Amino acid sequence: ALRETWEWLEPRNSNKCLALAEELIKMNGGEISKDQIKSPALSNADMVVNPVILTRSPKMKEILALVDAVADTDSTILITGGSGTGKELIAQRIHCHSHRTAQRLVAVNCGAIPSELLESELFGHVKGAFTGAISNRAGRFQVAEKGTLFLDEIGEMGGNLQVKLLRVLQTRKFEPVGSTQSKAADVRIIAATNRDLEPEVKEGRFREDLFYRLNVIPIHIPELKERKEDVQLLVEHFVRRFNSEKTRRVTGVTRASL
Repeated sequence: ALRETWEWLEPRNSNKCLALAEELIKMNGGEISKDQIKSPALSNADMVVNPVILTRSPKMKEILALVDAVADTDSTILITGGSGTGKELIAQRIHCHSHRTAQRLVAVNCGAIPSELLESELFGHVKGAFTGAISNRAGRFQVAEKGTLFLDEIGEMGGNLQVKLLRVLQTRKFEPVGSTQSKAADVRIIAATNRDLEPEVKEGRFREDLFYRLNVIPIHIPELKERKEDVQLLVEHFVRRFNSEKTRRVTGVTRASL
């Protein structure tokens, strides 16, 4: 018998579209492998461009060599370094050199989102989970499926959520807020912090087990004062960039300024 099924799908929700297509094929007696249904190509707005990282520093060149060597693994990476040292650029480079580059790189600043909202932001929620939850909402883990999730300022995450993130890293599954149904998390995790987490662990502000789960491959980005040979290179780069963007004719800076 012919069966007709109607269901509204949000056009941007590619995961839902793919899941429904697979369900309909199986319902009608067909079989399909995951390789036969592929996610659509990302739009230009979602594509991550491999960033240009300018350096003459031997220390930075060693770090970039390490980054390129580990990029195409699925190992969890913890990037440390001061604010402004380029931790997000390193995360973008890792994603662009990985086998996940055709999928999304989703960034979450854990320090910019109130702790009571961060769980829903990461894992999503179901309708009625809390006041104001008027519909189901996909979290960042679901949006980043088969791609990369960049958790910036991970040191700001509260203890309760640290436990839940640890479980996701252990089981590769998560539950949206208000749901009892687990979802698979095929996501590569890159975390970053400007804090030294080892003292945080010793003082009980950051879970030791989570720290070791995140710190599988540690990458520390030195501050600019530790690689002064890059100062002139970066100054010249930004002079050219802002001349172009702001229609200026700055020719450079004096030796005294450098």
